[in-house]
Amino acid sequence: MHLSYCTNVHPAEDLAGVIAQLHAAAGPIRRAAGLGVLGVGLWLPAPLAARLATEPAALEALRAALDEEGLEVRTLNAFPYAAFHAEVVKLDVYRPDWTDPARLEYTIDAARVLAALLPAGAEGSISTLPLGWREGWDAAADAAALVALGALTAELRAIRAETGRVIRLAIEPEPGCVLDDVADTVAWLGAHRDRVDLEHVGICLDTCHLAVSFADPRAEVERIAAAGIRVVKVQASAALHVERPGDPAARDAVAGYAEDRYLHQVREDAAGGVMRVDDLPEALDALPAAAPWRVHFHVPLHLAPEPPLTSTTDVLETALDAVAATQTVDELHVDVETYTWSVLPGSPPDLVEGVAGELRWAAGRLAERAEQPA
Repeated sequence: MHLSYCTNVHPAEDLAGVIAQLHAAAGPIRRAAGLGVLGVGLWLPAPLAARLATEPAALEALRAALDEEGLEVRTLNAFPYAAFHAEVVKLDVYRPDWTDPARLEYTIDAARVLAALLPAGAEGSISTLPLGWREGWDAAADAAALVALGALTAELRAIRAETGRVIRLAIEPEPGCVLDDVADTVAWLGAHRDRVDLEHVGICLDTCHLAVSFADPRAEVERIAAAGIRVVKVQASAALHVERPGDPAARDAVAGYAEDRYLHQVREDAAGGVMRVDDLPEALDALPAAAPWRVHFHVPLHLAPEPPLTSTTDVLETALDAVAATQTVDELHVDVETYTWSVLPGSPPDLVEGVAGELRWAAGRLAERAEQPA
């Protein structure tokens, strides 16, 4: 398994900004984490990806900064298209969706850039949104997305033929989207395996999203494997868990995580089935709070929330074990993705030490798994 952290935590939108963040943050994070080489899951906004795909000098400047800081790139996060640190993101993170030619163009640019940055002999992955947001999605939208993904897989095959570099797309199920969870994604890919090349398309298993769904992580990974689909990438992330959301102390604590930038979908594990709302303020107003909640808020892996809240790192660990038990993991990308440091309640944390702490935590967990008998 190859460990990295996702640079969508940084607000840089152009080449100069990305290079500055590599020097100011990623390099210091590597040193603070005690790693000789650190993987970075680069987030490249669409205009920058287009520039890097067409300007060799720009790409060489990025490569030089990566080398200088002891960083390598095996995976890209091409889910947010641009402006991921705008004052308000919310539903904009799902635009453009896979019905829009701009999404295909962006992902092709990202694939070309990744092919040029990969270490020798390494395979690459690109995570992407699960088609789009569910509202307004119809059969015509589904058909358009299928055409676009077919074109994308043709391009990935062409890159492989031209360069020898294997790049795989990793579709990332997310609550509220067309492909809301693992089951949706497996069903959609399985239904369209004649149009979407499963050698080049698999799943990005975001373990925060997985936890929010209240699905059993081991069973969901086994579902993926049984369908002949690959987990291409694990986004190592944890959700907020609220065991007793009706308790006043718990309600006050979770309300502190309501903020204006990102969408924080909430699920309640009710006896009659999981209840769903699209953001935390709505949950505080509308859900009965009679059963446990999971909140789509990526919380630091190594820092437990203040009681009575907890996090779902157990889901992450169970999912990693299940993936290791069901497929070869030599080229599995494990990307720590806590992009919410800037909106955590309380005083702003030190980002370098925070991400380094997460990486130390994750590296320790991966090392424990590597030492376990087969």
